[in-house]
Amino acid sequence: MPTVRTPIFVLNSLDANVSVIDPVTWTERERIPTGKEPHHIYLTPDEKSLIVANALSDSLTFLDPRTAQVQRTVRGIVDPYQLQFSPDMKWFVTAANRLNHVDFYRWDGQELTLAKRVATGKTPSHLFIDSKSTTLYSSMQDSDELVAIDIATQAIRWRTRTGAMPADVFVAPDDRTLFLGLTGGDGVEVYDVGGATPKLIKKIATGRGAHAFRGAGDGRHLYVSNRVANTISKIDMQTQTVLASYPAAGGPDCMDLTADGRFILVTSRWAKKLTVIDTVTGKTVQQVPVGRSPHGVWTLDHARR
Repeated sequence: MPTVRTPIFVLNSLDANVSVIDPVTWTERERIPTGKEPHHIYLTPDEKSLIVANALSDSLTFLDPRTAQVQRTVRGIVDPYQLQFSPDMKWFVTAANRLNHVDFYRWDGQELTLAKRVATGKTPSHLFIDSKSTTLYSSMQDSDELVAIDIATQAIRWRTRTGAMPADVFVAPDDRTLFLGLTGGDGVEVYDVGGATPKLIKKIATGRGAHAFRGAGDGRHLYVSNRVANTISKIDMQTQTVLASYPAAGGPDCMDLTADGRFILVTSRWAKKLTVIDTVTGKTVQQVPVGRSPHGVWTLDHARR
């Protein structure tokens, strides 16, 4: 079994709460009420708070990542479906999935101040910011587009058509190669975003419902959950090929990875469980019952992202 020293958090999007999993006994130790539809979760730059984005309550719940204590609730953050900090720690960005915009907030280490609201395409879904904090990429789930936003001007730099129902976005360490999961398709699109306009360079077949990404922590490999196929694929970002596939029943969604890089923690969206998969044996080694429609998952004791 994996060795994890800190609590594991699972967001139950239809129950408006967070399951806190004890990593020693692998049982749910408590449920923390949040707001309606908590979907995604992100750590503050100082690593002192874990932010749960409550999309239908227009709020953020701050938790202590080590003790799971509620620190505070910030209200008035409109439709925060996805969220991310820029690597330079200056910006906090949210995707308003229902309302078709991306919001840029200034972050002073404590307070959030709205700087600009950028109208996008239909249903902005997932976000990724490059390592230099110059460009934000966002998928448009219902208009089948990928949008790049210049962070300095907070204006759309370009947009391009994609395959069906694009979801998660992941940019390789070279800041040039972008991977896009197609929940309405059966794989991952790969783009060269190093020039003035994006170029589709490859399609990788992974499985139906390719949805969420998690870096393997080594700068080279990438996991993608295939929500309809009930599998997780391991991709080599350099060769852009699938190296392995792991069974993951119950609609695998968001993932985290233990610090040693061996065990995948994945939410089984339709089965109401947290599933633990051993990437060496390819087998499920643990399942923990949680709430309805579990989505985001996170632990402080994780591999590099």
